[in-house]
Amino acid sequence: MAKIDGSTLVVKALRDEGVDAVFYLAGGPMLDVASRCKETGIRLIDCRHEQAAAMAAHAYSRVSGRHGVCFACSGPGTTNLITGVGNAYLDAAPVVALGGASPISQEGMGAFQEMDQVGMFKPITKWAERVKHIERIPELMNKAFRIAAGGQPGPVYLDLPSDVIYRLVEEKDVRFPDKPHKIPRIAADPELVKNAVKLLKEAQRPIILTGTGVFWSGAMAELREFVELTHIPFYTTPQGRGVIPEDHELCFPGARSRAFKEADVVLVIGTRFNFIIGYGMPPRFAADVKFIQIDISAPEIGRNRPVHIGIVGDAGTVLHQLIREGRDTVLKRDALPWIDVLRGYHSRSQEKTEKIMNADSSPMHPLRLCKAVGEFMDRDAVIVVDGHEILNFARQSIPTHVPGHRINAGPNGCMGVAVPFGLGAKAAKPDTQVIALSGDGSFGMNGMEIDTMVRHNIPVIVMICNNGGWAAEGAMDVGRDLGFSRYDKMAEVFGAHGEYVEKFEDIRPALERAAASGKPAVINVIVDPKARSSTQPFVDYKAI
Repeated sequence: MAKIDGSTLVVKALRDEGVDAVFYLAGGPMLDVASRCKETGIRLIDCRHEQAAAMAAHAYSRVSGRHGVCFACSGPGTTNLITGVGNAYLDAAPVVALGGASPISQEGMGAFQEMDQVGMFKPITKWAERVKHIERIPELMNKAFRIAAGGQPGPVYLDLPSDVIYRLVEEKDVRFPDKPHKIPRIAADPELVKNAVKLLKEAQRPIILTGTGVFWSGAMAELREFVELTHIPFYTTPQGRGVIPEDHELCFPGARSRAFKEADVVLVIGTRFNFIIGYGMPPRFAADVKFIQIDISAPEIGRNRPVHIGIVGDAGTVLHQLIREGRDTVLKRDALPWIDVLRGYHSRSQEKTEKIMNADSSPMHPLRLCKAVGEFMDRDAVIVVDGHEILNFARQSIPTHVPGHRINAGPNGCMGVAVPFGLGAKAAKPDTQVIALSGDGSFGMNGMEIDTMVRHNIPVIVMICNNGGWAAEGAMDVGRDLGFSRYDKMAEVFGAHGEYVEKFEDIRPALERAAASGKPAVINVIVDPKARSSTQPFVDYKAI
């Protein structure tokens, strides 16, 4: 058999895993990996910063439901991946990051860009390893993909030293793993399923709370069937929105806080008891609430608070079991009075929001911008939201109807994701409308990726909610002001479409021109700098 080099083995492993796009920044020793990707038809999207490459891979994964892949050169190229990979770790997204590295043969000698890259990635990945033998490249690549998607998803890192991937080896000596591998779908203990159905049947104020575990399991149909079988109102975490369309009759997002506080039984599926849901503790939830928790990861069961029933299993498999058990025990019932209560809370909340959305003020309130975006969006559009004020305003005003089509900074609160997330989302679904809604401060962090969109013909519409600073006036004592910069002009320099808007009635025409241009677009919208959203104070992000 012929000899084969390490870079070719890396790319062959990517092809075996079904990878069709990678995000990267060129540099040694990964140049040959990039060349082999091009030769084999893998789409190469070279970014302006490695952090953005990792973030784009993250969004690609969240939208497609598959692995996102990024790679970088050794030293600072690889360390620049860290923020994006760390963000994917806290967001439980299966990103595979590859980093070039200094040669093993010069380890400890002060080689060019020698540093412990594996050690840096270990705390922010599910698994990090260094390839030391060329023969093991396919085996370790396969392991990386399995670990990233298995159990609770998350990123992995593989270190590729130059003297390993530059080497040649007889192909017969290479360890090629069997294909394809499948993710195991773990079922629940039948007795626990019976107990869960019994508890839900007895509940007077039940709710269902889901996270992205439903999306990664592909359990959207099962979730909807169970919701409609039981007639239980449902809520999702911000990243898990769209698993059931948000205009469903049992969706009352405006009543979220009251539903959490007043529920007597909560069925939690595929999400963690972290700060996003107040750790499942008072005052976010009632002190005597009973939780039924379903999670693929055993360590997540009962983390931060005890649960009444803890079930380890795949969301789709367990929901199927609950549906079957629910039918057998006649769990379906007439609408509870509880539903009318939530509907009332929701309606009153919506009325307050709509009053602001329809108020003709100058400069406009950010909710006016959200109104225009929401009315322009396709039903299946991907919406990316990034920033402080706009993140909170968009959450309460722009619905999501398709799973995986809403992405924000996640539990890491990482700013600067809007443009690279939009890039990755559009690369994953080029025929779907993608709108990135960003604060002006956040946009500045990775705004250079507009150039990447132009070079690769990735037509994302970027809407900037420009309040002239990092937050609303009064929210910060120092370091707030940025000025009302003409980011639209910057976009035009790169070859993108640019628009500058100060009036509400001009937003829709600007959006239509941007879409018609067929180019990446930046619409710079000036909003009221005094408009301040309501959010949890930073000092309150603790379990009490």
